[in-house]
Amino acid sequence: MHTQSPRIVRSIYQWLRERNLTSVVLLLLAGGGAWAFAELADEVLEGETHVADTWVLRVLRVPDDPATPRGPGWLAEAMRDLTALGSISVLSLVIAAVAGYCLLAGDRAAMWTMLLSGIGGVALTFVLKDLLGRTRPAVVPHLAEVSTASFPSGHSMVSAAVYLTLGVLLAQWVDSRRLKPYFIGVAVIVTLLVGISRVYLGVHYPTDVLAGWTAGAVWAIICGLTARQVAALRGQSNE
Repeated sequence: MHTQSPRIVRSIYQWLRERNLTSVVLLLLAGGGAWAFAELADEVLEGETHVADTWVLRVLRVPDDPATPRGPGWLAEAMRDLTALGSISVLSLVIAAVAGYCLLAGDRAAMWTMLLSGIGGVALTFVLKDLLGRTRPAVVPHLAEVSTASFPSGHSMVSAAVYLTLGVLLAQWVDSRRLKPYFIGVAVIVTLLVGISRVYLGVHYPTDVLAGWTAGAVWAIICGLTARQVAALRGQSNE
């Protein structure tokens, strides 16, 4: 029995390697994220989250003056700066800069991955907003200009798709085991800060942001898996 155990372990390991364990895990995460988004959207449409959503927005404002956010005066300005990191203009600059670098470096797979994460993320955001059509919060005055529907948060979704994709690409380009999690961690932190700023500025409910993070992460995974599959097919054709 003891002599067979190592053989069984090796067989399982080989089976997982042949089927690319990383891709399987990513597929499971993408599926779980899509399910979580659908469940959250259902709760939002039924009004189940309205009480909690409005409570959070009110807590972040001075009780006697809803137009004034809690905290020191510089905090609101800092939140406006952070929310700009998820704007179309800033993200377009990031996508163009990274895609240009990938093109000059000869890494076309990374270039298309970056373009797909950004352009596709924006398109998917507008589709979801039109389908769900949630109105913007009206319980507190907005501290930033908005024009589209509320669910999901476009800033949160597209920033998650772009920054997470960029973090993964940077992690792939370095060999240091310390730098890999660092790049991923920075991407996650920037994404979280963008979403938090949207709630603080009163232009989104917390569930809008949570849905944006979820959908953006799922889209980033899909883009990454697509790039891996294309790279694998190219490798097979070159053999």
